[in-house]
Amino acid sequence: MSHSEVVAQLEDGMTIGIGGWGSRRKPMSLVAEICRSDVKDLTVVTWGGPDLGLLCAYGKVAKAVYAFASMDSIPLEPHFRAARQSGAIETMEVGEGMFVMGLMAAGQRLPFLPTRAGMGSDVMKINPELRTVTSPYDDGETFVAMPPLRCDVGLIHMNRADERGTGQFLGPDMYFDDMIAMASDRCFMSAEKIVPTEALLEEGSIHTLRINRIFIDGVVEAPRGAHFTECPPDYERDEAFQAEYAKTGSDAEAWDRFRSTYLDVGSHEEYLAAVDARSDEGSAT
Repeated sequence: MSHSEVVAQLEDGMTIGIGGWGSRRKPMSLVAEICRSDVKDLTVVTWGGPDLGLLCAYGKVAKAVYAFASMDSIPLEPHFRAARQSGAIETMEVGEGMFVMGLMAAGQRLPFLPTRAGMGSDVMKINPELRTVTSPYDDGETFVAMPPLRCDVGLIHMNRADERGTGQFLGPDMYFDDMIAMASDRCFMSAEKIVPTEALLEEGSIHTLRINRIFIDGVVEAPRGAHFTECPPDYERDEAFQAEYAKTGSDAEAWDRFRSTYLDVGSHEEYLAAVDARSDEGSAT
C-alpha cells in the first residue's frame, strides 16, 4: 500500500494505536501523512513520543492514552506538553505496567486484566473511571482492573517486512509493537524495506519475526520511515533534527517554518528531500 492508501482507511473519531517507544522506531511517515490529512478527533494510544506531539500540534488529537510522552534525549515532548497544559486534549495517564496490561487485555479480547501496577498511587484518582477487583481466592487481594486498550487501527514500523505482512525487527527491542497489532481491529505496517519472505532470515533469526501476518492489513515500504526517531541498525536518531523540532514547541514562528519546510510538502519522499537538503547545508557551513 501507499501512505495515502493507509490514511484513507482512517475516520474521524477513531482510536489509533501507534507502535514504537518514545523517540524510537516510530511510524513517523504514516504519522506525517495523518497530519496532512483531514482526519481529526482521534484517540491516540501510544508510548508517547514525537508521534503524539505532531498529531497534537496539528490538532488531530481529542484524547491521548499513554504511560509517558518523551523524546528520550529530550525528556518532555514539547507539543504534547503544550496541548496537555492548555487542556486542549483529554488524557488517560497510566503506569507502564498498566499500559502493557491494557494492550494484553485488548489482544486477548478480555474486559480487563488484574494488575498490582497503579495500586497505592494517584493513578486511580486521576482516572476515576478505573475500577478495582478482589481476588476470588483465599488471599482476597485487591487489584486494579485494567480495561482493554482496544484500537480501531494500529500503526507500526519495522526494519523489514514481506508483502504478506510478516514484520521483522532488527534492533534491540520490540517495543510492544506485536501487542499494538493484536490490540487493533486492523493494523498497517510501514517498513524500511519489503523483501521476499525467504530473505527475512538473512539478517535475523526466526525470533526477530515477531509481527505475524494474520494481524496485518497492509504494508508500506518507507525507507527512513521512522525518521527522525531511531531505527537501529538501519540508522540512529537524528538528534540535530529532533532538537530543531523541539524548539518549535515554544516558538510559533519556528513551528510554522518547520511545518511548511518538512511536513506540509506533500509526501514522504519530499520530506526526505527537505531533510537531506538541510543536512547538505549544514555540511557546507
